[in-house]
This record gives sequence, structure tokens and C-alpha cells, in this order.
Amino acid sequence: MTRFFLIFNFLGVAVLCVLCAAQWQTNSRLENSVEQLDKTRIEQSAKIAEQTITLKDDAADLSDLRQRLSMSESELKNAVTERDHFAAESKQLKTALDKWMAAVAARDAALRQAGDQIQKLSTERNDAVRKFNDLAGKYNALVSNAK
Repeated sequence: MTRFFLIFNFLGVAVLCVLCAAQWQTNSRLENSVEQLDKTRIEQSAKIAEQTITLKDDAADLSDLRQRLSMSESELKNAVTERDHFAAESKQLKTALDKWMAAVAARDAALRQAGDQIQKLSTERNDAVRKFNDLAGKYNALVSNAK
């Protein structure tokens, strides 16, 4: 019976060694898994921190972009208002230019007509002076013949 206990004890120790080896393997796997999960947690924490910084920067950029867009919209409204004002002013200036051109054309026509009339009057005056001079010459000739 001691032999039985000896074999049974040996088998128990062998089973215990196998169980210890299996437990050691399981613990090693679990420890490696814990280390891997810890690495992943650290990496993900770093990535979350980077993304948080990126989000803050993006939010600041978005705020700046909105502010610039708002300023651009107000500048665009001002530019449109100025454009409309200048368009109205341009229309007024074109109307004034058209009136001025019509007045200049009328003045030129009046000057041309006055020039023609002055030419005609000058020609008539020259004819009248010539006739008067002829008449005076005839009168002088008559007066000198009569004496």
C-alpha cells in the first residue's frame, strides 16, 4: 500500500506540476495581455490628447474663419452699396454728359449759323460799301463835270 501511496503521491505531484505550469502559462498570457492593453491605453490616451488639441485648434480656426467670413460679408455689403452708388452716379454723369454734348452740338450749330450770317452780312456790307463807293465816285465825277 505504501507503493500505492507513493505512485499516487507521485502522480499528484506530476498533476500539480502540470497544473502549476498551466497556471504559469495562463498568468504569463494574462500578464502579456495586461501589458499590451496598458500600451494600447497609453497610446490611445496620447492620441485622445492630440485629438483634443487638434479639436481646440480647429475650433479656434473655425471661430477665426467665421469672424473673417462675417467681416467679408459686411465688406461685400459695403462694396455692393458703393457699387450701386457709383452706378447711380455714373448714370447721372452719363445723363449730364449727354445733355452737355447736346448743348455743345446746339452751340456749334448756333455758332455755325452765326458764322454763316456774319459771312452773309459781311458780303452784303462789302457790296453796299462798293455800291456806295461807286455812287460816290459817280457823284464826284458829276460834281467835277458840272463845274
